[in-house]
Amino acid sequence: MVDVQGTVADGFEPVRDAFAENFAKRGERGAAMVLYRDGEKAVDLWGGTKDPAGDGDGAPWAQDTAQVVRSVTKGVASAVPLLLHQRGQLDLDGRVGTYWPEFKENGKERVLVRHLLAHRAGVPALDTPLTPAEAIDGISGPRAVAAQRPDWEPGTAHGYHAQTYSWLLSELVKRVTGRTIGRWIAEEIAWPLALDLWLGLPEEQLDRVGRIEPVEAPAVSPAAQGLRLRPKRSVAEAYADPESLTRRAFGAISPVPDENDPAYLAAGLPASGGVATADALARFYAALVGPLPSARTARAGGRLFAPATLTLARTEESAGPDRVLVVGTRFGLGYMLHGPACPLLGPGSFGHPGRGGSLAFADPEARIGFAYVTNGMQRGVTADPRAQALVRAVRKALAAQEA
Repeated sequence: MVDVQGTVADGFEPVRDAFAENFAKRGERGAAMVLYRDGEKAVDLWGGTKDPAGDGDGAPWAQDTAQVVRSVTKGVASAVPLLLHQRGQLDLDGRVGTYWPEFKENGKERVLVRHLLAHRAGVPALDTPLTPAEAIDGISGPRAVAAQRPDWEPGTAHGYHAQTYSWLLSELVKRVTGRTIGRWIAEEIAWPLALDLWLGLPEEQLDRVGRIEPVEAPAVSPAAQGLRLRPKRSVAEAYADPESLTRRAFGAISPVPDENDPAYLAAGLPASGGVATADALARFYAALVGPLPSARTARAGGRLFAPATLTLARTEESAGPDRVLVVGTRFGLGYMLHGPACPLLGPGSFGHPGRGGSLAFADPEARIGFAYVTNGMQRGVTADPRAQALVRAVRKALAAQEA
């Protein structure tokens, strides 16, 4: 039995129950979950071990344990171009090549900034994958996506840019601001909001980070939703075919990088390399949708997105068959939206899952920021059963409070 630590506000007891059940029934090893409502923390839970192979004998997960969150990073990184637009420094309807002239090569001269954010740029894969060292050197990735010929006419379809999103977004931000995206986030988001969140982990924080490892999940009932187990034949075939766009997109870095390597963590790839606590991610999303009284700065009461920017983030830009994930997906500008492939709290929710488990999102109508992070990576892409159990518990708790 895992001793679940932390607190829940009155009415959120079902969330604690679901969190404990994840360890008892769903193969959880080490995890944390935090929820803010109206800018105040309502749920703060953690348990298990920092090493998923610890079998109960490893160092325990602590309240301040941080974790690699894979594609949850995309949701944090996507706030940067939206905030640059909010400040008048970036035109979402401008051409990427205006800011980054080299990107116009091979038929990409009409790619708009909004195409890039909505996974419509047409460059989810590379003809020649990058090595792990090239992926994090800050030069090879942007050069490769700039030279890449699109897999479809940009703007006409969408497909998840699983890895190339790193170099597309990081280079765009660098060309506009002169700063790396990790530095921009540190200075403009993480410090003002007091977030233990890094795109580029400092060496002195390494001891806080849980080790990430693949783990086997228990059998899941057929009623479970999302792109996880028992996939349709077309999905299974896409992942099995080394020539498919799916495999090429997820294989843009080859061999697969060691996500526990300090050099990889220090690089801070904005598609997949962020490190954060659950508290930091929940605070981040809470600050997107409302004031955060505990912020270090008084600007907008600790709120990041103006109402118009919030509308941009969660207005549907891409929907329907995803050429990479081979299921129907929905994206706003940089954020996944609520739908069958990625169930969130409700129709107005927006955020991002991480392949294998973690999930963070906001729901403006419920006035919440939600985050779940885990070190045990199960076989799934957009709707992990542990994360979904917690989302259902939050939905149940909110419904009971409103009854």
